[in-house]
Amino acid sequence: MAAGLFYVYTDPGSVGEAEFHDWYDHEHGPARLTVPGFGAAYRYRALDGEKPPWLALYELDRPDVIDSPEYKALGANASDRDRAVGAGLATLDRRVYEQISEDGPAAGHPAPVILAVAMSVPEGSEDDVAAWYTEEHIPMLLAVPGWRRIRRFRLTRALDGPGPDFLSVHELAGPEVLEEPGYRAAISTPWRDRVVASALRRERRVFGLRNAIRA
Repeated sequence: MAAGLFYVYTDPGSVGEAEFHDWYDHEHGPARLTVPGFGAAYRYRALDGEKPPWLALYELDRPDVIDSPEYKALGANASDRDRAVGAGLATLDRRVYEQISEDGPAAGHPAPVILAVAMSVPEGSEDDVAAWYTEEHIPMLLAVPGWRRIRRFRLTRALDGPGPDFLSVHELAGPEVLEEPGYRAAISTPWRDRVVASALRRERRVFGLRNAIRA
């Protein structure tokens, strides 16, 4: 089975910012890293002014780690603080993805900036979208200075409501990469316009690294 990604949006809502970060960095996130099959994990803050403002990425050995007894025990044995903070969140949007491709070198450290593009496409168009990524979009993007690794994923489960079926996670050296002429060219082709115009649901988010989560 392919590697997985646990993709989690949060909005603190009524929880104080300091309390939210202390809970996430010292209780909630580290607890998940005790589950066999969870790997590296990183927290990102929105750079695009959109909500939800926070994103956590947990690398999984495989998507079905979420079904393990150890993961399920986290909810069953949640602390009073965990329950209280969780109840105060304005957004908790958890999605489990299976990796379907990886292009570009892994840096060995978290990306300073993430461009995350998620979308659902009409039935029967999946092959065209995959071909667009493979034959045009990914090669054009990897030629852009500062564009590092691109991973594509397919949704296996959305825990808190429907989510887009496909996700691409782009690792960038910095936000200035999105101003490069090569990026503008990559998002201005007829093939790209056709894919985006046909998308049933599309999200485009830009996040900057806040910190790694430590067990």
